[in-house]
Amino acid sequence: MIRTIEGFHRDEEGDWVAELSCLHGQHVRHRPPFWDRAWVGTEQGRAEHLGSTLDCPLCDRAELPLGLETVRTAGPFDASILPAGLRGSHRVADRTWGRVRVLEGAVRFTMQTTPRIDVRLRAGQEQAIPPGVDHALAVEGPVRLAVDFLTRPGA
Repeated sequence: MIRTIEGFHRDEEGDWVAELSCLHGQHVRHRPPFWDRAWVGTEQGRAEHLGSTLDCPLCDRAELPLGLETVRTAGPFDASILPAGLRGSHRVADRTWGRVRVLEGAVRFTMQTTPRIDVRLRAGQEQAIPPGVDHALAVEGPVRLAVDFLTRPGA
């Protein structure tokens, strides 16, 4: 999934990490011939790459970034009061992650990642949802679920 570079920081070993719009971090090393990123070694080079994009495989796998906190929970909902907007294709806001938690019953969850995620979530299971990715829920009988919204403090 393509994400925007919003900043940079160094990791504990001194390597540069791009801070992505999805709240993941991704190393940006200059290691020719595999990675030709000489620009990362200068402040000007990094500044010129703010706003450029990188592929984020962690988003494609719907892996929650570290350090997120729940800022709001919607629900719990049962099948009779589940908002229509959650049943159709929709997205979580930028810089915010979602997490569907199935409390009782089951739902079919689909998400337009690469590869596409299409799973049946049962009671006790949850699914992370990256920002800006189309996804939908389909109720499979009686169900109770909640949706958490997570972000990084100060984000």
